Amino acid sequence: MTTFYQKIFFILAFISSMFYSCVNDKNEVALITKKTNLPVETATVIEILYSDSAKIKAKLLTPLMNHYTTPQPYLEMPKGINLKFFDDTLNIISTITANYAISRESADIMEARNNVVVVNQKGEQLNTEHLIWDQKTKKIYSTVFAKITTKNETIYGNGFQANEDFTNYKIMQVKGIINVNKEKHAPGS
Repeated sequence: MTTFYQKIFFILAFISSMFYSCVNDKNEVALITKKTNLPVETATVIEILYSDSAKIKAKLLTPLMNHYTTPQPYLEMPKGINLKFFDDTLNIISTITANYAISRESADIMEARNNVVVVNQKGEQLNTEHLIWDQKTKKIYSTVFAKITTKNETIYGNGFQANEDFTNYKIMQVKGIINVNKEKHAPGS
C-alpha cells in the first residue's frame, strides 16, 4: 500500500512533468506567430495617370500592383512598369521601364529596379539597375552604375541625376570616350 505522502509525491511529479512538456522554443513560437506582411489590395492591368494643374503629365502601366498599408504605406509592382511622361500637348517626351518598382506613397518617391531603361525624345537611352523618381522635385537619379547611350557616344558612370524628361542629365564618376566639339567649346565662340 502506498502512503498518503507517496500519492502526493506522484501527483506533484505528474503535474510538474506536464508543465515541463508544455515548454515551447521561443524561436519556434515567433515563427508561428509572425505576422506576414500581406497586401490589402491586389489589382491587375493597372493604368495610373499623374496630373498637374489638370494636365496629364505621366501615365504608369503595370500588369500587377499590390497595396500595403504598413505604417509607411506603399505600392509594389513586382511584374514591372512602363512609365510615360508627356508634354502639354500629350506627346511622349520620355519613358521609364523596369522589371520591378515600388512607390512610397507618403514620400512621393518611386524606385525602379532591375533592367531599368529611360529613353528621351532624342532617342538617348539610360540603362541602370536602380532609379529613383522624386515626384516632388520632378527629378530622376541613382547612385549605382549607369550607362547613357547617345547618337555619337556611350558614357558610363556611377550614378546620375536628370530631370523627368531626361533632357538635362549629369552622370557621376564618368568613364568612357566623350566627343567634344572643339568649335563649340573654343574660347570666344
